[in-house]
Amino acid sequence: MKVRTYSRYTLRAISLLAKLIKTGRLEKRIKTQELAERAGISRDLLYRIEKGDPRVELGVALEVAAIVGVPLFSADMSEIQERSKQASEKLALLPRAVRNRRMKANDDF
Repeated sequence: MKVRTYSRYTLRAISLLAKLIKTGRLEKRIKTQELAERAGISRDLLYRIEKGDPRVELGVALEVAAIVGVPLFSADMSEIQERSKQASEKLALLPRAVRNRRMKANDDF
């Protein structure tokens, strides 16, 4: 099994999301079993999300965050759609792939 390492930034961001999710759940007085059922996940997976396990699937963590009301981008769907459209337009202008530049052979000895 390959051990994956994460940057400090990534670990801090995951930790922050975990704390926001747990805070949202507690503020809304939602039991762990109830939240797990609403999200369609096990209680064990919910515990891992709330502990900040970086191996948790991103989509699951974002779904749990949405259920407890953690605002990741914006609560306004139209703003999310607009930002998504802008990102798509920018991606259309960028190259589809990144290739390494070829090194010129320096054969002048």
